[in-house]
Amino acid sequence: MPNVSQRMTALTKGLPSKSEKMRVLARAGYGRKAIAEFLGTRYQFVRNVLVEEDARNARQAAAAVSGEHKFAPTKLRLGPDGRVVIPVAFREALGISDGDMLIASIVDGELHLLTIPAAIRRAQAIVRQHVPEGVSLVDELLEDRRREVEREHQDG
Repeated sequence: MPNVSQRMTALTKGLPSKSEKMRVLARAGYGRKAIAEFLGTRYQFVRNVLVEEDARNARQAAAAVSGEHKFAPTKLRLGPDGRVVIPVAFREALGISDGDMLIASIVDGELHLLTIPAAIRRAQAIVRQHVPEGVSLVDELLEDRRREVEREHQDG
């Protein structure tokens, strides 16, 4: 049976920062004092990180209830090979995770990232502008295919 330190080590393995380790350990039920001792840091540092996390979660919950996700502009650092890390709060608000595909574009000198569902919604809105009300493109396509199959049978 692993001891507390071994369990904490297993939970935090591979995490990039002390702050992220603190958040994971707190979510696992460990107290601030135990986290501070395990990470070899001050209790106040652990407290500040966790209090800020609680405040951020409360702001996000309030935004979710009101149906909006407003985040203050956030500085991001360009890393090796042009990589940019999208903050956890942004990824959660967009419903994306590691390995998900995004669509990137440059519009008026700004980098825009779209999730696949957002890109689909945008494409559907564009199509909706050019298709008259009550017209079903699917029905038209199916009818075209049926006529094509009929012609092939008549010619065959």
